[in-house]
Amino acid sequence: MPQSQATRRELANAIRALSMDAVQKAKSGHPGAPMGMADIAQVLWCDFLNHNPANPNWTNRDRFVLSNGHGSMLIYSLLHLSGYELPIEELQNFRQLHSKTPGHPEYGYAPGVETTTGPLGQGISNAVGMAIAEKALAAQFNREGHDIIDHFTYCFLGDGCLMEGVSHETCSLAGTLGLGKLIAFWDDNGISIDGHVEGWFTDDTPGRFRAYGWHVIENVDGHDAEQVKAAIEAAKAETSKPTLICTKTIIGFGSPNKSGSHDCHGAPLGDDEIAAAREFLQWPHAPFEIPADVYAGWDAKAKGANLEQHWNNQFEAYASAYPELAAELTRRLAGELPADFADKADAFIRQCQDKAENIASRKASQNAIEAYAALLPEVIGGSADLAGSNLTLWSGSKGLTAEDASGNYIYYGVREFGMSAIMNGIGLHGGFRTYGATFLMFMEYARNAVRMSALMKVPNIFVYTHDSIGQGEDGPTHQPVEQVANLRLTPNMDTWRPCDAAETAVAWKLALQRTDGPSSLVFSRQNLAAQSRDDAQLANIARGGYILKDCAGQPDIILIATGSEIEITVAAAAQLSEQGHKVRVVSLPSTSVFERQDSAYKEAVLPAAVTRRVAVEAAHVDYWYKYVGLNGKVVGMTTFGESAPGGVLLKHFGFTAENVVATALSLLGE
Repeated sequence: MPQSQATRRELANAIRALSMDAVQKAKSGHPGAPMGMADIAQVLWCDFLNHNPANPNWTNRDRFVLSNGHGSMLIYSLLHLSGYELPIEELQNFRQLHSKTPGHPEYGYAPGVETTTGPLGQGISNAVGMAIAEKALAAQFNREGHDIIDHFTYCFLGDGCLMEGVSHETCSLAGTLGLGKLIAFWDDNGISIDGHVEGWFTDDTPGRFRAYGWHVIENVDGHDAEQVKAAIEAAKAETSKPTLICTKTIIGFGSPNKSGSHDCHGAPLGDDEIAAAREFLQWPHAPFEIPADVYAGWDAKAKGANLEQHWNNQFEAYASAYPELAAELTRRLAGELPADFADKADAFIRQCQDKAENIASRKASQNAIEAYAALLPEVIGGSADLAGSNLTLWSGSKGLTAEDASGNYIYYGVREFGMSAIMNGIGLHGGFRTYGATFLMFMEYARNAVRMSALMKVPNIFVYTHDSIGQGEDGPTHQPVEQVANLRLTPNMDTWRPCDAAETAVAWKLALQRTDGPSSLVFSRQNLAAQSRDDAQLANIARGGYILKDCAGQPDIILIATGSEIEITVAAAAQLSEQGHKVRVVSLPSTSVFERQDSAYKEAVLPAAVTRRVAVEAAHVDYWYKYVGLNGKVVGMTTFGESAPGGVLLKHFGFTAENVVATALSLLGE
């Protein structure tokens, strides 16, 4: 307990006051959760949380995640009060344009916000990922007498997080993996937006978590600081299991007329009720006014500086005893790749081009993982129970388990959404580069976590195989049509659909080098023909789009394709050339990367003067009109697929050289 004249309740009431005042000033927000969880937060942050407000990125800090992110004024109050660079003016600008205090916590806005939360269930899932990262990094780097990676992940979550299916996926895996340094606090207030939850949420939540393999602490009064403190101490003492602390709270605690009701969940309390709350809480101070003794009670700057300095001293001793490990850990935490990675990757790309194998791009992907993961010990992969189909295992893969977390591969089980959300947590924690795989069709299950990765610019690598109707006999339930367009339309996402092993190797290299957002790598089930290229063409793959086949002078028509459709498009171009037409084939494996090129390069590849264009891709046609124009044509999909062998389906839906030729000739007036 900090040395201060302010009582615990007064410290907690500062959160309540700031929360209700900020929501009232913004005329929108959620005061109920911050007011209800203020006492729990006070105990955790003042008595247990190891952090340094002066350095929010300190490596060995405890992670704090507010999964019920609608209660964002809780974390903003905590950050402001404990000394982070979040002045009171930012709290007064809650939910306003360009403030550091948006309606839900956004990673990269306020210092100390570890992840973007708001979509319920995402925060606890990210927290699972952070706890996995801590456990794995500790297993890889700690040595006897040198516990250099040793911190907890704490997560607040509400009823809504527990209702969301993704929490079932990730908390189940957390128990299996024995994440003993993950401690979650269930805000059991019995309220959601629609009212009292008895009508729609009657789960035996403690029983559920025990079944997952969690340590469960029940019946904790969330407004009794000593009970909360005892529960946290018990949770920290259990090192083999994650812990769920079940805290009974009153939503909107301190609001005499609205507490315990959904009326205070997602709306301002109103001036009259705020005045009544001030009287009830014995908080006589003006809006956004915090007494000096309360600030002193919350101030964590000196404690945080001491904690970090102590850790720095520990790291110096570690570096003296294990200099190579210390250098490797420093490199990985900085997100830097080995100095020779690019050269070795380029040599592998050249090897793929020279070898000219006709293989499925999913197999080419496995070959790339084999080559690159051997160079990058920070790579940690996984698959949602499809390793044998996604081809994500490599010769150095070692499964991560509860007993041995030193591995580099996570068997996620059938948990596409959970896998993707966990990947976000691992990426945000630092020290790893993570990939996870499933069929492209099942990106739909994971969509919200994939979007969150892009929103936060976490450089995850999402591997999606079985990329089209070419998937075949499993039928339209497993055949993606609109999913590639979905990925391409996602801001900050680089989506690659390579046509052969060389393009696949380039896609993997750039995805691993990327630091400003995620990449989706989309691969085929069926074998693809290797394409011939000169050195310039090979280099230009990295520009996202390039001229694969060309003619003398300006072309009469441009054919654009990706992935498995490159082969038939090249064949169609050859037929058209034999008929006397000047044809260019453009391979466009990554439209987002291509769009970042300078205008001169893009004009050289797709000259505006050439308006006769055909795009060919076994995906939805609509995306491609941005490249072919309204007068161009697209050989693509407008319906779902069918169940039949892949080759039969491709022919049935018009993905043949003959159909591409006919489509091109219709534009050429023949």
